[in-house]
Amino acid sequence: MNFFRQLFAILRVNLAGLPQRLGSSLTILVGVTSAVGVLVSMLAMGTGAREQELATVRPDRIILTTTGSRFGQGNISQDEAAVILGLPGIRKNAKGDPIVAFESVVPIQGRRQVTGLRIYFPLIGITPNVTELAPETHFTAGRMFQPGLQELVVSNPCRRQFIGFEMGDRRPLHGSDWTIVGQFDRGSSQQCVVYADVKTLMTVLKRNTYSNVSALLNSPADYDVLHDAVSANPTLHLEVQHEADAIADAFKPLNAILNFVSFFVGTIMAVGATLGAVNSLYAIVDSRRREMATLRAIGFSGSAVVVSVLIESMLLALPGAVLGTLAAWLLFNNLAASPFGFSFQLSVTPPLAVIGIEWALVMGLLGGLLPALRAARMPITTALRAT
Repeated sequence: MNFFRQLFAILRVNLAGLPQRLGSSLTILVGVTSAVGVLVSMLAMGTGAREQELATVRPDRIILTTTGSRFGQGNISQDEAAVILGLPGIRKNAKGDPIVAFESVVPIQGRRQVTGLRIYFPLIGITPNVTELAPETHFTAGRMFQPGLQELVVSNPCRRQFIGFEMGDRRPLHGSDWTIVGQFDRGSSQQCVVYADVKTLMTVLKRNTYSNVSALLNSPADYDVLHDAVSANPTLHLEVQHEADAIADAFKPLNAILNFVSFFVGTIMAVGATLGAVNSLYAIVDSRRREMATLRAIGFSGSAVVVSVLIESMLLALPGAVLGTLAAWLLFNNLAASPFGFSFQLSVTPPLAVIGIEWALVMGLLGGLLPALRAARMPITTALRAT
């Protein structure tokens, strides 16, 4: 009898006996379900965060930053700003002015409505053409700030999440009060965004350089034209990035933390589930010593026994992966979270389900390895005498 015929014969016997080993099988199922559910739920934070980071990204929008700096941390001089306005590939508005927004970013503090917790988020000084740069911006109340005045416009998530962002509220900033004159939505973004006139803000902060510059291209194909023009100009110490790349780079530390926490907690749960599977499979192997010994005595190979136990272990883990992913989706999909002041909704996606299945199969493989080896090495005569 060849190896595969032996393997399938043992598997049929093993699976047919599952009702008699229901307790041990359920122990494996519950452990794997819990481990996969926790892992997928934790990973859903990172997936949701990345979806929110890129919620308003456009392929024809680019970011210019100082070489080597991250989004919002640049040091772009006034001379460089003047050169940027004349770069090729940048879209112009109806008046013939380039759609370029100069930005200066400063952290401000807000207090959450429910918990009162104080959270820092960016106040972005920007030129008033922000609605041309970001057409997805729609005012729901009030108006755009006026250049030269200490006025703020805020996204609606600010009003929903924090205290003091209603129309007419005054926010203290560096010894003076700034009045909220407008509220807006920006696409599907759930982030608190506060805009002010960049020149007024820079005067208050005594700054003379911009943090970064955003621009709208004639088309995504003009990216290379603009990139080459910046690289060829020795007076510009800037780098050009697609908006998606710049934002992904800016959020890289947050994403790294979320991924580390997810896999750290998931690994702890997986170790517990794997140890539970080992104990359960040892009990299953011990309860079938006579059956295993009989198979070995009539010519079944030890390798077929090992592989059959490993496959049985992985098959027992597979339903746990499905149930764990389903539980994560039912309990946590679209659940709101706001770590470090960044708001997003957890997102349980098909790729996360695949990771959960892979995680469960690895747990099944590792959990079944030692019991499988024990089953294959069990002396035939000893097993028969013990039963």
